[in-house]
Amino acid sequence: MFAPSNRYGTWRRLWLALAEAEKELGLPIGDDAIDEMRRGLDDIDLAKAAEYEKRFRHDVMAHVHLFGDTAPAARGIIHLGATSAFIGDNTDLILHREALTLIRDRLIRCIARLSDFAAEHRDLPTLAFTHFQPAQPTTVGKRATLWLQDFLLDIQEMDFRLETLRFRGAKGTTGTQASFLELFEGDHDKVDALDLAVARRMGFTESYGVTGQTYTRKIDAQILGTLAGVASSASKMGNDLRLLANAREVEEPFEEEQIGSSAMPYKRNPMRSERICGIARHVIALSQEPLVTHATQWLERTLDDSANRRLSIPDSFLALDGILVLVENVASGLVVNARVIQRNLEEHLPFMASETILMRAVSAGGDRQDLHERIRQHAMAAASRMKEEGGSADLLERIADDDAFGMQLSELREIIDPAQFVGRAPQQVDRFLAEWVQPALERLESDANQRLGEPDVRV
Repeated sequence: MFAPSNRYGTWRRLWLALAEAEKELGLPIGDDAIDEMRRGLDDIDLAKAAEYEKRFRHDVMAHVHLFGDTAPAARGIIHLGATSAFIGDNTDLILHREALTLIRDRLIRCIARLSDFAAEHRDLPTLAFTHFQPAQPTTVGKRATLWLQDFLLDIQEMDFRLETLRFRGAKGTTGTQASFLELFEGDHDKVDALDLAVARRMGFTESYGVTGQTYTRKIDAQILGTLAGVASSASKMGNDLRLLANAREVEEPFEEEQIGSSAMPYKRNPMRSERICGIARHVIALSQEPLVTHATQWLERTLDDSANRRLSIPDSFLALDGILVLVENVASGLVVNARVIQRNLEEHLPFMASETILMRAVSAGGDRQDLHERIRQHAMAAASRMKEEGGSADLLERIADDDAFGMQLSELREIIDPAQFVGRAPQQVDRFLAEWVQPALERLESDANQRLGEPDVRV
């Protein structure tokens, strides 16, 4: 995507589109010039380009001369009326569009894998957490839908960016189109026609209404902000998996001979999730750079943006691409340890069921205030036993031994059936996948799979 051959090949396609449009609108450009340009689009000698750039200290002019060597009949009209921003900025917008599409493809495949996971575990009860403290149970599948929803919001944001991305077009040195107005002898209609014709040749339906020498750098800030949003979603999922790995409830894939630690052979570190979070931090940090670049552009343009953009923009796309390869790999092989989940849930569920137990006992004729105090005392004693003695929670046994409740231990165990405490979580998973996830997959998954090969994950 950001390889020199692709970038410079796009430059040549822009010069060809400009020459073709200028010829159609009446400028004296010969067919032989157009033909030679078309034949030489990918005949790029990067070594010779470097020699020209060393001489001229100007990358665009180096490639103007190089293209002239390849297409000598066109030497005198290459870059006619254009400024360097015509080549650089329009190329960047084309690459933004292509790279955003590929990132969206990666993301839709992650969504597909997570969707399968959520459906498979739609009704598996698990302990939920608020403030990282045990809270009312949810299901493993419902928790996965929270990750899915973040990613779907990212898809919406990328769709918006792709739909509203425009072409810089043929705007001239400071955005006034003065050079093109001169070429067309004051014919404003032809200048407008040229701008639109070049845009359409490069796959855009319209150009930005006005520019300075460059398109506004706010566009870069918006796009890298979108990438940072995806990175944030991936990091949220990665951090959740790191916490779950500590509890041994859900774990990322672990190869048969994979080593978790050079010193501690027993360790099974969540290294892929850690890598997702670490690279995501880099993408999020990079999103600040185009904001500063935009804020410090002087008048129609200053050049301190150039070096920064050549680093921050490709780096953001490439880093996020790597993140999503990892996310897809992790989502495809998540290991759910159902027995561990059940044990952790059983340890806390009696406390969460105390209100239900209280209501049952009151309905059987008990005094609400007296029973409330008794449950409170039993719960405190059971919690102290867990924390101070390391024993299991014996709250149910304490209540069964208290004649004020009049309830057998078997009856109490029936009350704390985990499936009774997850609310509508399974149904929410079903509805969310059907109404939100599946439409997105139907719209985008087929094209994404065609554009992408199989990812190669090395850990």
